[in-house]
Amino acid sequence: MTGGGLRRTLLLIGYGNPGRGDDGLGPALAAAIEARGLRGVTVEIDYQLSVDHAALIAEHDAVVFADAAIGQHDAYCLRPVGGRPPETLGSHQVTPEAALHLARILFGKAPAGWVLAIAGEDFGDVKEGLSAGARGNLSLAVPFLEAWIVARLAGAPSLPTRA
Repeated sequence: MTGGGLRRTLLLIGYGNPGRGDDGLGPALAAAIEARGLRGVTVEIDYQLSVDHAALIAEHDAVVFADAAIGQHDAYCLRPVGGRPPETLGSHQVTPEAALHLARILFGKAPAGWVLAIAGEDFGDVKEGLSAGARGNLSLAVPFLEAWIVARLAGAPSLPTRA
């Protein structure tokens, strides 16, 4: 409790490989949000989701998984995600749903979760940097997510999910 009210916390996990072009959208978004220094927000940047993220997820009231999307028409899309048991579990097979499920079964708590998918267009070559289209989509997604996080942490009842 802080200041007579419940302190809300949010975890943002931006994942993807910045050395694979637009696959770096998740880490780029997470770095931009981290630079804003939002109170109550923990930012984690990684190449992929892993079993290890379950402990960090369980410590928060909400989690947003930010990743690049292939073939998505909107610049970005935020959708709720629930925890469900994975069909298989390996080092490259941890989905947001599986990470939430693992937080619940290993630590007894799975917070509300969302996936923020940011449209990318260049995933083929091994190269640093985002395509022009991905940079444009990122420039729209960052202020959206910042406003969404601020509203979420303030307890807003209804929040937008798309551009």
